[in-house]
Amino acid sequence: MESMYFTVALLFIALGFLLLAGELFLPTSGTLFAIAVASIIVGVAFAFYYDTRTGFLTLLGVGVAFPLVGGLLLHYWPKTPFGKRMFLPDADEDDTLASMPVLVELESLRGRFGRAVSPLRPSGITEFDGRRVDTITEGMMVEPGQWVRCVDVKAGKVVVRPVDKPDLGRLESADFE
Repeated sequence: MESMYFTVALLFIALGFLLLAGELFLPTSGTLFAIAVASIIVGVAFAFYYDTRTGFLTLLGVGVAFPLVGGLLLHYWPKTPFGKRMFLPDADEDDTLASMPVLVELESLRGRFGRAVSPLRPSGITEFDGRRVDTITEGMMVEPGQWVRCVDVKAGKVVVRPVDKPDLGRLESADFE
């Protein structure tokens, strides 16, 4: 009759681990997890009731198996059909913020001259070759009509610095090879 306690202990522990696996596939908000843990605890208690030495060995085995089985389940779960539906796919390198066409286009403004259309206090609108762009300064105020130069593009923000009127004729005729 006493050997039946150990058999019941193993059944409760096995049921607990099966319920842990079931928690991954059935969204129960942790209810199944709580039942699984309770089942494992009852199984360990039955093992202690059978024999103290067997109880300690069972507790040690469960203490080692619980994180190992949990880790394996969490490792392989995203690869299952159900797990694939629960996780977002990995982003492609082309989907990054830096590769967005708008930001790539703003990068082309780096080093270019433009004119402030609105007061830059410190943000406002600047015109570069007929194109109006939202810009910010490095902290100084810029009056409308003043020349500025794009010194940086950070996270989609065009940073400008006030400059004296550039000699645009000299810049247009310069050879950039």
